[in-house]
Amino acid sequence: MSQTIYDFKINKIDGTNTDLGEYKGKALLLVNVASQCGLTPQYDGLEKLYTEYKDKGLVVLGFPANEFGSQEPGSNEEIKEFCRLNYGVNFPMFEKIVVKGKDQHPLYHHLITNQPEAVMKPDSKLIPLLKEKGLLTGNANDIKWNFEKFLISKTGEIVQRFSPDIDPMDPMILKAVESELERA
Repeated sequence: MSQTIYDFKINKIDGTNTDLGEYKGKALLLVNVASQCGLTPQYDGLEKLYTEYKDKGLVVLGFPANEFGSQEPGSNEEIKEFCRLNYGVNFPMFEKIVVKGKDQHPLYHHLITNQPEAVMKPDSKLIPLLKEKGLLTGNANDIKWNFEKFLISKTGEIVQRFSPDIDPMDPMILKAVESELERA
């Protein structure tokens, strides 16, 4: 039997062990996050998205990772405090994990294997900039940078993957989220 998103066990940021089965029946937006990145202000949009859609069945899940420019060096406690104080984050956060490379968490291996390409805006400057600076390494389907987003259906299927530089409140993401929330 193949693995589903609900089969993955992971610790919450406070160390509590859980599995993603806790979110069955909800649409999910999984995001690898970092607190010292040029994209860190996306925490505002993630929290706003969560606040606006949580009662309709959306849960934003944050996964701190330090693979991109060492932009998430803190401990889980430091990350939790940073998110609470600076962005008022109330959506579920998980312990720091590896999202790219040899120690990649099985959840992220599952995500990139089943959704190898991210949607990008035609005028995206991030990916060309990362290429120019030699920061795109590894496999073509790897996570490219902090704040890459995966939309998961209420039945656990990976619906869409969004480039890191697409803001959580971008109409493209809002339309995809609303479409998933309307599905039976």
